[in-house]
Amino acid sequence: MKTSIAASWDVDGIQRLGMESLLDLLDESCEGTMAVDDQGRIAWMNEKYASFLGLKGPEEALGKPVEEILPNSRMREVVQTGKPILLDIMMIHDQPLVVMRIPLKDDSGKVIGALGFALYDRLQRLKPLVSKFSELQWALANTQKELAQLRHTKYSISSFVGVSPVSLELKHRARRAAQLDTTVLLLGETGTGKELLAHGIHAASGRAGRPFVGINIAAVPDTLLESEFFGVSPGAYTGADRKGREGKFKIADGGTLFLDEVGDMPLQVQAKLLRVLQEQEIEPLGSNKVTKVDVRVIAATSHDLKQLVAEGKFRSDLYYRLNVLPIVLPPLRERVADLDALCEHLLEQIATRTGMPQRELTPSARALLASYSWPGNVRELRNALEQAGMLTDSLALSAEDFAGILSSGEASPAPAGPAPSEDGTSQAEDVRPLAESIAELERRSIKTALEKTHGNKALTARMLGISRATLYQKIIDYKIVSD
Repeated sequence: MKTSIAASWDVDGIQRLGMESLLDLLDESCEGTMAVDDQGRIAWMNEKYASFLGLKGPEEALGKPVEEILPNSRMREVVQTGKPILLDIMMIHDQPLVVMRIPLKDDSGKVIGALGFALYDRLQRLKPLVSKFSELQWALANTQKELAQLRHTKYSISSFVGVSPVSLELKHRARRAAQLDTTVLLLGETGTGKELLAHGIHAASGRAGRPFVGINIAAVPDTLLESEFFGVSPGAYTGADRKGREGKFKIADGGTLFLDEVGDMPLQVQAKLLRVLQEQEIEPLGSNKVTKVDVRVIAATSHDLKQLVAEGKFRSDLYYRLNVLPIVLPPLRERVADLDALCEHLLEQIATRTGMPQRELTPSARALLASYSWPGNVRELRNALEQAGMLTDSLALSAEDFAGILSSGEASPAPAGPAPSEDGTSQAEDVRPLAESIAELERRSIKTALEKTHGNKALTARMLGISRATLYQKIIDYKIVSD
């Protein structure tokens, strides 16, 4: 029955009647309507619109280019593209109008003009929609701002404090590396400022406006490292996010990816990293889709990569791929001339972060710090300054304030040569290996800190700048018994 009724209808007639009814409704309910021909000239305008525009009548506008009557009109754009502009806001006489524009086509589909409707002359009618749109727009802008801040560099090359010749040469090489847009390998002991320099290289490069993404390979379990690098496709495995998750390479696309402690990377991941560096392509876990990425890699390590290659723990082809532009960061003991500037800079940072008063160093303290070997480099220096500031109320830190923090053996200047014994023979046999000396220093520092905190391990770990788990392990290793 329904089929026979549908067949008896005049479909073309219904469409024509529907369009006429819609146009009549829009003409009656809108603030104004108008039409232009295929040359963008006004072909028709209703009385209401002419009155709103301050014209004597519609005939005053007929035949004129639409921009002559409405300078901000986009009717010509609709005629040229054949695409409607369904909802827009146009200013007329400093008054906003909500307008809609649709193309007019003949039976062959050729655009022969356009029809425009001024829907509302008061935006209050759209207030719920505009309000919701504004909220979403604000939330989006706020989220983008937060993400940009999270992925933005924290430091510049000038943040690397130092005026000694070795520091100036280092910063010169870093600035040169920033301009070359190639893979950089930062080599140096722990605490020498490799991450800071990586931030600085990115900030001085052509990628400065793009993301800077860092990952500490030593801190990520081997089983999760691949997903951290390359991401996970939706539903790749049981429990995986249905939406999937982007990896660090994708997040850093267009910017810089900083691989800290790259020497700790397992061999199976090294092979995949090598392919990404060669092809600039990633394949998320559980996906067969290869995605192109444009990422500059800055790698860093405190290990001897050549030795790891010789031992079969690091791929030689990956080593040569990373070692395009190596930069060696000197340990603090090789740039003692920077010590005063570093201490002043770090003391300012500590005062700002902790709210404690600004501290200064006495000459005796400066001499003591300059004679110390600093196995932990700048990180250890910061820790020592902060500890000394916490354990005294004095604004001037003296050598005595560091007595329980630095080992007297490590802080004393090295003698010119082996001291002779009473019978004139050398006592070089009394000199211990460096590893043993460092271990003894750690043991003494932990024991002293435990004594000062009366065995409070949480406070001791905080004073030493290490985790509680690390403190417990060192207490066991060094067989330290607290009173």
